[in-house]
Amino acid sequence: MSDKSKKPQKLKARLPRGFVDREAADIRAVNEMTAKIREVYERYGFDPVETPLFEYTDALGKFLPDADRPNEGVFSLQDDDEQWMSLRYDLTAPLARHVAENFNEIQLPYRTYRAGYVFRNEKPGPGRFRQFMQFDADSVGAPGVQADAEMCMMMADTLEALGIKRGDYVIRVNNRKVLDGVMEAIGVGGDENAARRLSVLRAIDKLDKFGTEGVKLLLGEGRKDESGDFTKGAGLNAEQIRKVLFFVGITDYAESAVHLAELVAGTEEGTEGVDELNTIRSLVLGAGYGPDRIKIDPSVVRGLEYYTGPVYEAELTFDVTNEKGEKVVFGSVGGGGRYDGLVSRFMGQPVPATGFSIGVSRLMTALKNLGKLGQDDVIAPVLVTVMDGDVESMGRYQKFTQQLRAAGIRAEMYQGNWKKFGNQLKYADRRGCPIAIIQGGDERAEGVVQIKDLIEGKRLSGEIADNAEWREARVAQVVVPEGELVAKVLEILAAQAEDRRRAKQADV
Repeated sequence: MSDKSKKPQKLKARLPRGFVDREAADIRAVNEMTAKIREVYERYGFDPVETPLFEYTDALGKFLPDADRPNEGVFSLQDDDEQWMSLRYDLTAPLARHVAENFNEIQLPYRTYRAGYVFRNEKPGPGRFRQFMQFDADSVGAPGVQADAEMCMMMADTLEALGIKRGDYVIRVNNRKVLDGVMEAIGVGGDENAARRLSVLRAIDKLDKFGTEGVKLLLGEGRKDESGDFTKGAGLNAEQIRKVLFFVGITDYAESAVHLAELVAGTEEGTEGVDELNTIRSLVLGAGYGPDRIKIDPSVVRGLEYYTGPVYEAELTFDVTNEKGEKVVFGSVGGGGRYDGLVSRFMGQPVPATGFSIGVSRLMTALKNLGKLGQDDVIAPVLVTVMDGDVESMGRYQKFTQQLRAAGIRAEMYQGNWKKFGNQLKYADRRGCPIAIIQGGDERAEGVVQIKDLIEGKRLSGEIADNAEWREARVAQVVVPEGELVAKVLEILAAQAEDRRRAKQADV
């Protein structure tokens, strides 16, 4: 077969792995949610800032390997001047670069928030995507733990603003310094024990998953799971394990604070960390945020290589059904902490900073589970139909459309093949249009328009037996002067809204 007779290969439409297309409902849900988050941040005196999707690769710091092509964990490309750039991995490293670059112009403390997509060059899986949205708030140049306490209070207020009631969430707070003190107290401090210390941290992080007995095994010789796979433990002795389990098992901080102070006594960082936790506890209690909202919890170990002081996590405590049909606690939807070293990398001088990040997609899933998102009706546009295709008629239809829009009504003029009118009504039905506006030559001569209530018409259509009865009833259709078009459409839309409200009440 000659090359000329071969059919050209049709391009295959393929969504890249680990990425998703977002439909209208999800976009509107995210917009609704982020607007409520933004309102809380603004109320706390934070201002927005936006950084680009790309940063120079070396600015992203700890996520990058030492390789010719730095694409492990991040997506990277080389600029025309042979400098490596990467899509941002989070929103914190770009903020650190922004602050350092504009340090002389920025008013400290610099209180800012930003929302945007971040990118992870990691293997995708169920619920694990390579592109997702975060919503961060940070305070740079605020050295006192009162800034950390305020962050925790703002997280609590944000969750409540989103409709999550008290008892369904808790902000859990720990301190990197306390954990470092505990590690030193049990004899695994110092650079020479870094690997062993990481094993301890990983074991603690499994507390929710494996319980105390499972963590005890991971802190000791190791743990064998149900499949027979063995995970090597941290190799601690019985006394070391006892101290770690006491630390992570604290449920009532007020009762245990003295014993915790005794555990880390003699370690400078541990003592300082306990003092900071006590200060945070006093500050939040003084502001009216009890342990039902903000709780000191030593089992929090999130990203501890990243943070230098207090760390906090927003956890939703209600049950949801997972993909296996099991009831599970929803868990973390965001968190953060103090990261005094990140801006300093660029500055060569200490720059204190604290902040937190909300995982927008995960939080949106939680809000949908609670029925707190997407409950507001999004009304499809009123359809102005096209009966005649001459310029004068088209101008008239467009004028009706613009009048409706000017009154705040979603409206569109039909843009398809107008010659088959039945197709226009099918289009309106598929779109869920509430109303159709019709004007033919006769109506135009009289200066009137027909307004068809498509919602009421659909309801009544099930009650009418034949076409003759339909024509006689002229279902849900009125004729009004052109000048009364907007007022009548608003009246019909209001009646439809009232019907929806009553239907919802009847379902409750």
